[in-house]
Amino acid sequence: MSIRHGLLALLERGPRYGSQLRTEFESRTGSTWPLNVGQVYTTLSRLERDGMVVQDGDDEAGHPLYAITDSGRAELRSWFENPVDRTSPARDELAIKLAMAVGAPGVDIRDVIQSQRRHTVKAMQDYTRLKAQALTAVENGVRERDDIAWLLVLEQLIFQTEAEARWLDHCESRLIRLSSTAPAAGPEPASPGAAAGAAGMGARAGAGAEEAARPRP
Repeated sequence: MSIRHGLLALLERGPRYGSQLRTEFESRTGSTWPLNVGQVYTTLSRLERDGMVVQDGDDEAGHPLYAITDSGRAELRSWFENPVDRTSPARDELAIKLAMAVGAPGVDIRDVIQSQRRHTVKAMQDYTRLKAQALTAVENGVRERDDIAWLLVLEQLIFQTEAEARWLDHCESRLIRLSSTAPAAGPEPASPGAAAGAAGMGARAGAGAEEAARPRP
């Protein structure tokens, strides 16, 4: 989630102070990506440095207000108009975990998959329950803007967990197919030293047998 662009989108509606931006950001996204005030003010400082926001006085309580500039609006329009880049996908902890579990000593990757599947299914059920609540709020017209935004976020999370569950099923099926076609494990290959030693012993044994079979004078 681009915090800087999210804050610019909120500031386009009018000047805001840091805590207000945090509250509105979390309300719009249903606290899916919680922020702390430090993150907000650090991002505002960078935006101010880049000429995208300016300080715009204080409110009645003495909170410093920030306002978006023309440069900030241009940056925001560019963000809305351009697709999210997928050429460098974000690191996915689950994919990394399964990749590392393959062949890891003492780790049964099927147990890892089944444990994750249970968690994923529960998350899907929780998101579906929250979606029903969000739909009720939208239909009742309560906080319409934030509830519609939260509904879209929830539906994305549901689609994401559904895809994750299907991927986990695929991983398990793939492992089963690979294990059924894997060649049977043969005996451990002897080390070069052991092979040389065995060859020497065999040669000496052969020489001894030949000597024993030779007729005596």
